Amino acid sequence: MTQEIVDMILKFRDERNWKQFHNPKDMAISIALEAAELLEVFQWSAQNVDCEDKKEKMKEELADVLIYSVMMADLCGFDLEEIIKEKLERNGKKYPVEKSKNRKMKYDQL
Repeated sequence: MTQEIVDMILKFRDERNWKQFHNPKDMAISIALEAAELLEVFQWSAQNVDCEDKKEKMKEELADVLIYSVMMADLCGFDLEEIIKEKLERNGKKYPVEKSKNRKMKYDQL
């Protein structure tokens, strides 16, 4: 995600003066709710796990999750690039390529 996109999200929020309503708890709830709406796309999809006919809805809900995530990071003073790099580094230690490639097991089962 580029800084330009982050700035657009924050500008959208700030133009409406919505930051005053944001706190970590409510932002986390909002992220979870939007993620649930993304999951709802797949409800009752049976064998159609790709849900090709629902791609537009998936894009919309995923965008909501990402937008709320950007706003929460800003609210908490987190640098998105930094926290993602840190998490990838931790995951790299938990899931080394030589143990986890082509395996779907959790790190404590490798």
